[in-house]
Amino acid sequence: MSDLTTVVDWSRLQFAITAIYHWLFVPLTLGLSVIVAIMESIYLKTKSEKWLLATKFWMRLFGINFAIGVATGIILEFEFGTNWSNYSWFVGDIFGAPLAIEGILAFFMESTFVAVMFFGWNKVSPRFHLASTWLTALGASISALWILVANAWMQYPVGMEFDPDQMRNVMDNFWALFSGIAINKFFHAVLSGWALSGVFVIGVSCWFLWKKRNVEFAIRSIKVGAWFGLAGMLLTMYTGDGSAVEVTKHQPMKLAAMEGLYHGHEGQSLAAVAILNPDKEWDNDEDEYLFEIAIPKGLSILGRHDMNAFIPGIADIINGVDINAEGDTINTVSYAERIAMGKKAQNALRTYGEAREAGDSAAMASSLKTLKENYRFFGYGYFKSVNEAIPPVGLTFVMFRIMVVLGSYFLLFFIAVLFMVYRTTLLQRSSWIQWIAMVSVPFMWVCSEAGWAVAEVGRQPWTVQDLLPTIASVSAVPATSVIVTFWLFALIFTVLLVAEVSIMCRQISKESKKALS
Repeated sequence: MSDLTTVVDWSRLQFAITAIYHWLFVPLTLGLSVIVAIMESIYLKTKSEKWLLATKFWMRLFGINFAIGVATGIILEFEFGTNWSNYSWFVGDIFGAPLAIEGILAFFMESTFVAVMFFGWNKVSPRFHLASTWLTALGASISALWILVANAWMQYPVGMEFDPDQMRNVMDNFWALFSGIAINKFFHAVLSGWALSGVFVIGVSCWFLWKKRNVEFAIRSIKVGAWFGLAGMLLTMYTGDGSAVEVTKHQPMKLAAMEGLYHGHEGQSLAAVAILNPDKEWDNDEDEYLFEIAIPKGLSILGRHDMNAFIPGIADIINGVDINAEGDTINTVSYAERIAMGKKAQNALRTYGEAREAGDSAAMASSLKTLKENYRFFGYGYFKSVNEAIPPVGLTFVMFRIMVVLGSYFLLFFIAVLFMVYRTTLLQRSSWIQWIAMVSVPFMWVCSEAGWAVAEVGRQPWTVQDLLPTIASVSAVPATSVIVTFWLFALIFTVLLVAEVSIMCRQISKESKKALS
């Protein structure tokens, strides 16, 4: 293994573990902040002390989670400069602009109003305090918006032009950043945070029921958490459908990896339950699955909202074959052609630099023309084989199914909880149902993390889709430095996670002994 490969792999692992830990805190922040605001709104309307106590209880848990989430998020942004400096230069101001806006506007908004939210009781008017709570929740969502806009640009780079003089991309249309992928990604991530927070509130409240403490408070919280979580889950599924359409349109290789699909068909089925064949390669005749239970025409409906639509597989995409809506076979750009165009673009860039040094304006113009004609596949020029452009199919396939299966479970979970809490007393009486609710909490995080794995692993090997692969994005740092910092961060993040869980558990236990009803 070369030193460059080692740096790339360990840099990816370091960024992955940072993002995984960070995402443990973010969705709870996004959803719990809104739940707290809803409860405070009910308190302001009813003037009931019970709702004030509920608001303050969940607000304290929000504060613990918020503080540790900020710490991991700051480290995540620093890693762009430390481990991915070539990427940071290449994306220019395009990636930096949304992050700068997030820091200046959203984070400032959060940090300002969260102080009023926690320390403003009896110091500001009730209405101003409620406004501060809602603005904290809004600030968290706005923060997510700008970060996800930046992430979506990496998946679908638009609104920019490459400047050969600076050797970087420059923005020429700010509003193009709000693409369909960006909008769907934002709502999908935020609304999944609503669902996760609903499960969290239900799980903690069921612990109260299991301990037979503050039963009225627990039931009141469960009702809010279940309605909020159900709304979040339904909307998450709706935006997930929109995301599938965008991925089919702009990242067909990711969709093919999600399905483990190598050879597509019209009216393509969806593998509901399947085991991938480990011997399957894009250019051999092995079967795709060792075992499969399929939903007829499911993938065509999911990807193109047309039950008879053709969905290309990995081999089809590599060979540049697709079938249009009229049923005609058409040729797209094959991966072999993309690699040739990428190398041509990179060679034109080198020629442009040499011509500029020599002051040859005619050669500069000719090289620039060639560069622009081939730039959309610039990143493929780094590959020696088409195999390097295929994402990890097995991991993407498994993560997609974990996300879908658990997401379906939690939809039924919210419906069942609402039925039991309104129509029966089963939730209050049955310890095994309470245990199911409590055990469900960590599985909601597994579902959420699996969704991110699909989004990020499925677009490999790209940091910027079609333009810059990971092998060309890393910093020129020694491999040992990355390995050491990886284990250091892994230790720190694990300590932070254990600290949060420990503090939250102690806080929940302590508060449960007080009168909250």
